[in-house]
Amino acid sequence: MEILRFTLSGKNACFRKPEVNSYGYFSYGNIHKVALLGLFGAVLGYNGYNQMQDFAKTKKKTELTQSYPEFYEKLKNVKLSILPEKEGKGFISKKIQIFNNSVGYASKEQGGNLVVKEQWLENPCWEICVLIDSEEAEKIREAICNHRCIYYPYLGRNDHPADITRVQVEEAVENDFSVGQLDCLVPKNLVKFVELDEDEEEELELGMFREFKYEEALPCGMDAWTNHYIMKTYVYTNMFVRVQDEVVYELKDGKKILFV
Repeated sequence: MEILRFTLSGKNACFRKPEVNSYGYFSYGNIHKVALLGLFGAVLGYNGYNQMQDFAKTKKKTELTQSYPEFYEKLKNVKLSILPEKEGKGFISKKIQIFNNSVGYASKEQGGNLVVKEQWLENPCWEICVLIDSEEAEKIREAICNHRCIYYPYLGRNDHPADITRVQVEEAVENDFSVGQLDCLVPKNLVKFVELDEDEEEELELGMFREFKYEEALPCGMDAWTNHYIMKTYVYTNMFVRVQDEVVYELKDGKKILFV
């Protein structure tokens, strides 16, 4: 097997949380699996949420069926790994942006103007890895490596274009991982944190080693009945962990990752 690697970045991003209050819209702190599958769906030309609106119109109100947007139906089994920038320690700065939506039907107020307050990520950047173990993953590799897309990829909103750079493909090498550090966002339930004693710290030459841990509940999938997000708590840390029954891969630059 092989691994597709590339850098995904942009000037801004907004992965909007479904929970909204009277103040404004808020964003998840990092790109999540469903948003990344949506980006790949755009590259490959698959239908999205608008398709589901058309699908709902053809159904009777009494009929309830399981269904997904086309991009998720086709790509939900693609195995991904998201590596935040090491310097940021998983944290990407955010800022509230205020702008007008003046399309006319946005608000019932006089003039039809809606003042929108939305949280944007500033200068986001991740390294993305895709395990090439299926036909759909092969399609993603071919499109990314040949710089082809059907629809323009963006970071959560169509006014946040995505930059895809540093594309490379390498062999998938499994690592004999018992205890160590991971370089990707990982579901918290898959790892167990390990406390090192003084002798172990000296053996590893950690010195003034400073630990950090970023933790956030992020979408990991979609519910087939409602298309609402299924959530999991993810962590990104330099702390030592033990992995629970999962295969760890080592990239050619020494980074160790899990695919989920």
